[in-house]
Amino acid sequence: MKWLAAIIAVVVQVLVALLAKRSRRTAEDGRRQPELRDRLRSKVRRTWKLGIVILLVVLLLPGCGTRTIYVPSGEPVRLRETVRNAKVWVLDADGQPVAGRMDLPEGWYVLSMPEQE
Repeated sequence: MKWLAAIIAVVVQVLVALLAKRSRRTAEDGRRQPELRDRLRSKVRRTWKLGIVILLVVLLLPGCGTRTIYVPSGEPVRLRETVRNAKVWVLDADGQPVAGRMDLPEGWYVLSMPEQE
């Protein structure tokens, strides 16, 4: 069992030595590379410009949306514009509901009927 531990120790030492050699800086690592620097700067500028545009759109879009207000069930609301060809239930002469269509004019109040138990 000791021979297996010795083999593993030698392999680890060799790997550490190789990694240490590869991690040393060379003369090429410190050399200036103006082309690379200029490419990276232009890429960062493009990214920042795109990011600023996206940020402005995200900040300005909520002001252009439709405002929604919650109306509890059973509360009447007044129509702001005419609703054309709305499907409605109307009562006939016997008091029975009949399916129909009609225009709901602007200014009318509408509300939901309570559920029958």
